[in-house]
Amino acid sequence: MTATTTEQPMMVDGKVTRPMNGKEYLESIRDDREVYIYGERVKDVTTHPAFRNSARMIARQYDALHDPATKDVLTVPTDTGNGGYTHAWFRAPKSSEDLLAGRDAIAAWARQSYGWMGRSPDYKGSFLASLGANDEFYNPYEQNAHRWYKEAQEKVLYWNHAIVNPPIDRNRPADEVGDVFVHVKKETDAGIVLSGAKVVATGSAITNMNFIAHYGMPIKDKRFAVVATLPMNAPGMKLISRASYAMTADVMGSPFDYPLSSRLDENDAILVLDDVLVPWENVFVYGDVEKVSQYSVKSGFKARLLLHGCTRLAVKMDFLTGLLVKALELTGTSDFRGVQTRIGEVMAIRHLFWSLSEAMARNPEPWKGGREGYVQPDRIASMAYSWFSTQQYPKIREIVQKDLGSALIYLNSNVADFHNEDIRPYLDKYVRGSGGIEAMQRVKTMKALWDATNSEFGSRHELYERNYQGNHEGVRLEILNVTKGYGLTQQFTDFADQFMSEYDENGWTVPDLFGNEDVNMIGKFNF
Repeated sequence: MTATTTEQPMMVDGKVTRPMNGKEYLESIRDDREVYIYGERVKDVTTHPAFRNSARMIARQYDALHDPATKDVLTVPTDTGNGGYTHAWFRAPKSSEDLLAGRDAIAAWARQSYGWMGRSPDYKGSFLASLGANDEFYNPYEQNAHRWYKEAQEKVLYWNHAIVNPPIDRNRPADEVGDVFVHVKKETDAGIVLSGAKVVATGSAITNMNFIAHYGMPIKDKRFAVVATLPMNAPGMKLISRASYAMTADVMGSPFDYPLSSRLDENDAILVLDDVLVPWENVFVYGDVEKVSQYSVKSGFKARLLLHGCTRLAVKMDFLTGLLVKALELTGTSDFRGVQTRIGEVMAIRHLFWSLSEAMARNPEPWKGGREGYVQPDRIASMAYSWFSTQQYPKIREIVQKDLGSALIYLNSNVADFHNEDIRPYLDKYVRGSGGIEAMQRVKTMKALWDATNSEFGSRHELYERNYQGNHEGVRLEILNVTKGYGLTQQFTDFADQFMSEYDENGWTVPDLFGNEDVNMIGKFNF
């Protein structure tokens, strides 16, 4: 998919009038950023095998903002005064209709990556809209919030985030791990200087901006109390990438063998800041330990990211459901009763996430602490998603492994085998699918499902979905605390008390029910 040739210029009278298209996005990430993988510094992330196809999948999304076939569902007019349009999730919502438009735009973009790119540009749209709806939260840096809300919305900038401290000395307070955790080394007239590391900067190598914040145990030292942003080519910022599933797929396979790994790998990286200057105009919060410790909830970011995550996972479930059904048909087991019950279970899980996404968008709440008139997704439905996603995604993987079993590894090594005349007849005969389906089609389907659920890429995605909202205990505690905060726990206990108030040790305490004195036999016999 490519940008339309009739698109208006990006700049009119000095104003940005439309988001980047795919070509402009790719050009925007060709800079002097420091990205390291396999012992070498990457010269150009748009051409390096570890990142090039993932970048082009993102470019597809930017092109879709301008394509007549998709523009209407993806975009809305900006509210910045530039007279342009933007991705619907980047504009702060004021109604259920706005949330639904944002949700539908999230789904439309997710379908272009089949649900597998969780940190696409609209993910940080969850945060960026908070800069407009809740700018007072960022006082005394609210002018920075205004500026970035406008620029990010008009260009649809691609931000990543790194908010979690490395898994080192987590039994100690953050201020005692200053040799590792991100902290302010000094203040200058130009800004603050940061050093330290964060994890895991997912997809960061192909983004425009990095967002630094804190998630985890409360902090006490103002040196660690920072929420800010940096361009990816900021001097002193370094990304040390994990192994590339995309590059491995290119070296040892092909798109046929690894259709997901080869183009949808959001490479996770260790983010290192080595005396990096953050200009004051890029600071959102500094020195306020309480505000930084409660940032994800108080800013409104968390409620919005849950709607994004749920919608993206629902699209992913559509893909996995379809692929599983096709694979079971190829094994000849799709009509077995037990198998059908588990297909039904998978479909129920799929329906659950779409229903939760719908509930979040259709039942908005006033933005707590934000400007009057702005809304957030329904928090109770959001909390339900945050738990069910950690439980049900691994369940899908278990069902795939249980019902397909050896079918997932009864495969030849590489598509090249089909071009070897010595073994091609054997593949055609012995590796065909049920019902006469050709071997090539069976292998193509099974390799896709293997890549989705059992390859290194697929296994990483289970880890990702399990920990998407934080550690598993934290998710449950947050559900408990939010439920209490909404007064629902008291409603539940009051409801139980109402029930128990209708009887006591002497019988019913309400006048409309018959007592049992006339028929009760207890005590009537003397044994």
